[in-house]
Amino acid sequence: MTKVNAWLNAARLRTLPLSISGILVGTALAAYNGSTNILIFVLALCTTVGLQITSNFANDYGDGLKGTDNDSRLGPKRALQSGLLTAKQLKRGIYISIVINSLLIVLLIVASFGLKQILYPAIFLVLGAFSIWAAIKYTVGKSAYGYNGLGDIFVFIFFGLVSVLGTMFLYMKAISLIAFLPAISIGLLSVGVLNLNNMRDIKSDKSVGKNTLVVKLGLKKAKTYHYVLLATSFLSLFYFLSTTNGSLVRYVSLVGFVPVFIHIGKVAVTNNEAELDPELKILALSTFFTALLFFISYYYFL
Repeated sequence: MTKVNAWLNAARLRTLPLSISGILVGTALAAYNGSTNILIFVLALCTTVGLQITSNFANDYGDGLKGTDNDSRLGPKRALQSGLLTAKQLKRGIYISIVINSLLIVLLIVASFGLKQILYPAIFLVLGAFSIWAAIKYTVGKSAYGYNGLGDIFVFIFFGLVSVLGTMFLYMKAISLIAFLPAISIGLLSVGVLNLNNMRDIKSDKSVGKNTLVVKLGLKKAKTYHYVLLATSFLSLFYFLSTTNGSLVRYVSLVGFVPVFIHIGKVAVTNNEAELDPELKILALSTFFTALLFFISYYYFL
């Protein structure tokens, strides 16, 4: 495998559609309220993709050093685990990605707020720095929050609330209370992806002391938690759609939940953790599909 392919492996490109789901929804909400800006849209997409890649590099590095990624782990092999990249190379990649992310964050803030305002740019700079910190500290260091059952909270905050509402604010310089509902929906779907990943890895995580929420709950309760996450996500989005004005086309985004509910049925009857691995792609792409349909309906038709 070439070095380029090794870095693409570490970047985990298949995770990127999930990361941009919140940007699509936040942009659609802003457009529905009369605010669009193609430069903000492009920079927001680049920024969230950059942060996701940083997180993936750091996850590969942190889990690799801790021995979490080992031969007993289910799912695709990681770059450090398989020897495609060394720890030194991954660490350098993390530093480079941090620099790129920092530049993208500054460009995004300038595109949104200009150079005259102080308060909002300062807030978003802090938020950007915290996003970089959260991307790295999921698995890196002794106090990695992913090893203490806090990953779900951070995913909900950054993939849901920050991604959707933060994006909406970049366009409008304001957010509405009702916008929390689609933000909650995307956040819970994203947590569902993480929970599914942790259900698949419950045995290997437990063996190396990675105390995810699934490890703490046990597989049976983690499944119940999974159903609640996805059902609440559906209800949040459905209630939002029912309270906004426009044609029935706004309900098209609910089509994205059809494979989600089929997925729930498969999880319910699956007792072999290895069989959960294909469901990760299904749930992640269903989240992206839901966000894309929401974007198309609210950006172009409502």
